[in-house]
Amino acid sequence: MNSKINSEAEFAYGAGHINPAKAINPGLIYDAEPIDYIKFLCGQGYNSNLLQMVTGDNSSCSINGTVWDLNYPSFALYISPSEFISRVYNRHLLCTWVTVQRVIFLQQLFIPACYKRLLAGMEGVVSVFPSEKKKLHTTRSWNFMGFPLNVTRSTYESDIIIGMLDSGIWPESESFNDKGFGPLQPNGRAFAKDPPISHATRTARGGLPSARIAVYKICWSDGCSDADILAAFDDAIADGVDVISLSVGGWPLDYFQDSIAIGAFHSMKNGILTSNSAGNSGPRSESVLNFSPWALSVAASTIDRKFVSQVKLGSLNKTLVEGKIVLCDAATIGSGAIAAGAVGSIMQNGFFKDLASSYILPASVLRMSDGADILQYLNSASEPTATILKSIEIKDELAPAVVIFSSRGPNPLTRDILKPDLTAPGVDILAAWSGASTVTGYEGDNRFVQYNIISGTSMSCPHASGAAAYVKSFHPTWSSDAIKSALMTTDAEFAYGSGHINPIKATDPGLVYDAGEIDYVKFLCGQGYGTRQLQLVTGDQSACSAETNGTVWDLNYPSYTLSTKYGESITRTFQRTVTNVGSQISTYKAIINAPAGLKIQVQPSVLSFQSLGQKQSFVVTVEATMIKTMISGSLVWDDGLHQVRSPIVAHVTYP
Repeated sequence: MNSKINSEAEFAYGAGHINPAKAINPGLIYDAEPIDYIKFLCGQGYNSNLLQMVTGDNSSCSINGTVWDLNYPSFALYISPSEFISRVYNRHLLCTWVTVQRVIFLQQLFIPACYKRLLAGMEGVVSVFPSEKKKLHTTRSWNFMGFPLNVTRSTYESDIIIGMLDSGIWPESESFNDKGFGPLQPNGRAFAKDPPISHATRTARGGLPSARIAVYKICWSDGCSDADILAAFDDAIADGVDVISLSVGGWPLDYFQDSIAIGAFHSMKNGILTSNSAGNSGPRSESVLNFSPWALSVAASTIDRKFVSQVKLGSLNKTLVEGKIVLCDAATIGSGAIAAGAVGSIMQNGFFKDLASSYILPASVLRMSDGADILQYLNSASEPTATILKSIEIKDELAPAVVIFSSRGPNPLTRDILKPDLTAPGVDILAAWSGASTVTGYEGDNRFVQYNIISGTSMSCPHASGAAAYVKSFHPTWSSDAIKSALMTTDAEFAYGSGHINPIKATDPGLVYDAGEIDYVKFLCGQGYGTRQLQLVTGDQSACSAETNGTVWDLNYPSYTLSTKYGESITRTFQRTVTNVGSQISTYKAIINAPAGLKIQVQPSVLSFQSLGQKQSFVVTVEATMIKTMISGSLVWDDGLHQVRSPIVAHVTYP
């Protein structure tokens, strides 16, 4: 407040101007109860009769309080002119509290520091962190994966339920036309939750056209809160979904400070695979956002279809041109050009060159060199003219390639776990689109469509989720890790993990690297987590002991990763176990690809199986000399019919 304008100062405005937003999180409060005001009134000379008439009880003035001891949020004293006075004020402060709604997350957003330690020590609290807002990671693609409509289907497919945790769906879309669908089985559990507002209703042609979806709305216009994410995980697990698909992320966090990692651990414990988008923060190193080892992290790659808009200079009848086509130094949505009266925009962009985007006016994005050529034409022609031709489809001979925006590894928390796990189509995907939004969602755009062209790991993640559900339909009893292994071993690693996804091969992987709750308990113990944290998450008597203190290299993961400083050498030993899910009687031989800088040994180098479900263990010893920042090899178990491939990656780590 301005005391120069209000000469009465605090007598005019008290403690100052009201601020409701700050008032919901004051940190400390001066609290008072009826007894405090009784003491105050008694000290002011009121007697017991007057008090009892107001309070309605037997309050009496046995204790006289002073006005200076009333626990009031301001301090005042009265003094005559030219006098000196000293007063002592007794006050007490209370730290504001928070309500606990669920065992695994806190309902309230604001937790003062004075109570964080106290809350963390409460029974049933895994960890204390604010409910932050995460962001959304926003056809032909299935055919490109070798997955046509007439692919072999399981009779169990219509009983598969995929749980979608997102901004909702647009149920009026033709992609959700349920004509010809039979009723759910008695154990059917699919249903939509919360109002259907779409992020993107996902790919126009699904991987499992007869499967069911259960939609859980976690995202709103201002983001996706941790509290909503955890609540949706709880509901999806309780509803009995088979796969959880989640295309959101925030920033790298400790496993038990990350709502997605916590929720995915619970889904893994219940046999449900969580498919996560890797993020859209590439190509920066260590930009992968969802990296817990018990979930599947999916990068985005191109398909063999590109959309281009060609620009023709000159030889254009000027009478056909209304307005101007502007040349911009950078790619924008086009609102500025429209506001200036332009009818088209030619933009220069040296960064995002491997995907198409939608604009609110005719536009073409060119390389910087092409933009320079156009600028030269503008400066040399007396009456420069141009036309932006209709977008056309061309074949991309280089596909699949990981798109520039797809988040990269290495894993920012556990460097010797390879993330992302694999890649799937995520560029220029034809996706069903919400009728609540225009093509671009920007002001000035009045176009509404049923389908749109979308890019992002939010497109690749549903492809992986559909592939996981396809595998699940053939193997209903497989664990989430067995399905993840099948996807990873059936087909550069920091961009695309184990490689491009192949749903058909994943139904018959031959061998799987299976893991369960106890394996991740050992992993977490080895990472320094305590018994109490584990028990709060697992809900049982899991404990960290010498027997359960495992190393990251012994986690039964379908990939192998090791790291050290540049120029140094390192040797790691990996313990692995594979389960036979292919031919009943089979023999697999180890095929090693070890480029310069890597030495790989496998013992034994031959695995023989006599029955389905039989397990065999082996040891992989990798010696790496870091002559460059990253060296990648592979181990393939081959029985002549199945090739079970695992990447082996050594990379440089920095202090």
